[in-house]
Amino acid sequence: MIEKINSSANIQSMLATLRAHQAQAAGGVQSMESQPVEKPGFGEAVKTLLNQVNDAQANSRKMTEAYDRGENVPLTDVVLAMQKSSLSFEATMQVRNKVLRAYEEIMNMPV
Repeated sequence: MIEKINSSANIQSMLATLRAHQAQAAGGVQSMESQPVEKPGFGEAVKTLLNQVNDAQANSRKMTEAYDRGENVPLTDVVLAMQKSSLSFEATMQVRNKVLRAYEEIMNMPV
């Protein structure tokens, strides 16, 4: 019985039925087969966000050094860059702490 359910022909038939229902639900328009759009994984998203935080800190450091050298950099821009850098770093630390806490809770769960 299970061999009959898992047969290749039966699976193909089910897929064809699902596609027909999908086309019917979409207003009868046949959807074209297209390449799925790859979404970044969790690790890639974290890496991108960490790079953005690093860039904000580097920008803040450059603006501070430029102001210290006497270049024509408004003090308000320097202070705003420092605040943005500080807030992004603290938000990153809060997310890290929450992720670590969730990981510890998962590891302590009884199986």
